Order: sequence, then structure tokens, then C-alpha cells
Amino acid sequence: MPRTLSLRELHAETHLVSRIGWLRAAVLGANDGIVSTASLIVGVAAASAGRNEILLAGLAGLVAGAMSMAAGEYVSVSSQSDTEAAELARERRELAADFQGEVGELASIYEERGVEPTLARQVAEQLMKKDALVAHARDELGISELTTARPIQAAVASAACFSIGAVLPLLLAMLAPASVRVALVSGGSLVFLAVLGVIAAKAGGAPVLKATLRVTVWGALAMAATAGIGVLFGVAA
Repeated sequence: MPRTLSLRELHAETHLVSRIGWLRAAVLGANDGIVSTASLIVGVAAASAGRNEILLAGLAGLVAGAMSMAAGEYVSVSSQSDTEAAELARERRELAADFQGEVGELASIYEERGVEPTLARQVAEQLMKKDALVAHARDELGISELTTARPIQAAVASAACFSIGAVLPLLLAMLAPASVRVALVSGGSLVFLAVLGVIAAKAGGAPVLKATLRVTVWGALAMAATAGIGVLFGVAA
């Protein structure tokens, strides 16, 4: 006999907000990997450095950048996690000290959102009967399972995506002849950035053109700046 679907299953929707956390870390990491490594390679290559010096600079940039991204994400998200933990601890104390007062506080939040006062009180009581802390965390503090800070996950994702992004211009620099190295790394990296913009836009449901222009324009500016510095201070290999 076929299983009867629940109302929730019948009306299931895919909400892209659930992707915000990992999508942000992945896009930021890959974008930084491409831009910083390509800019470093272009700047060194524009200074007429040899292949070995260029590859060494690119590899050093990859390792240093990946570690920096991991450390930065871990510290940043850990701070967010500490703040969330402190807020939840305070909320537990408030619930233990004045449960009914917290019911009224939650009800007032629903009233401000347009719920009729009597119904708002009933909703608050029912939700807090099931799990008072979860109800207050979500509707008073804005903390939910989707937004909870995960420092290690963010650090690993950022470092991995940075490394993947950095490898792309590094491979171009390794394969390109010296005469076209700057042009090939610059052009190829812009293509990689455009593809990243499209992927990020599709995954997040954002406008494709806007996302693509945003990453490519800033990438082009970064590479142009470092190429100018390389030419200005360049020395013969």
C-alpha cells in the first residue's frame, strides 16, 4: 500500500538560504585563491623573473594564502560561536528565573510581526512547551541550525577552496611560454573568475551577470595593479 505523504512533504520547497554558510566560504576561498595567486604571478612575471622564481612565488602564495584563509575563518567564526554560546547561556538563565516573563517576551515578538495578541500568546506558550530555548534562540536571538557558527567547517572549506582556486593560475604559469605568460595567466584567471561567478550565482539563486562582473572586474584590477608594480620595479631575470 502506498505511503501517505505528510502535508510538509507535499509542499516541500528548496530554500537556497540553507546554502549561505558553505557557499560564502567556498566562493570567498576560491575567489581569493585565483585573484591573489594570479596577481602574484603576474606581478613577478612582469618583473621579467624566470620560470622557477615565478612558480616558487606562486606556490608560496598558495600555501600562505590557504593557511591565512583557514586561520582567518576559524578565528572569525569562533568569535561568532562564542557570542552565540554566551547569548544562549544568558537565555537559559532568564528562562529559569522568569519563565512566564519570557513567554510574554516571545509573544510580543510575534505581535510585532502582525500576529493577533491572543494567538501570539498561544503560539509562544506552545512553542516554549516543546523547547523554550530553541524558540527564543530562533525568534529572539536569530540563531538557528542554518546559521549556527561552525569554525572548523568554515576553516577547512576556505583553505580547500583557496587551494583549488590558486592551483589554476599556477598551472597556467607552469605551462605558458615566457613570451605570453602574463597575458595567458591574466586572461585565463579572468575566465576562471567568470566561471566561479556563474557557479556561485546559480548555487545561490542570484543574478548571473551581476555576480560575474563583480568577481571579474575586481580580479582584473588586482592583476593590473600588481603587473604595474612588477613593471615599475622589474629587473632582468
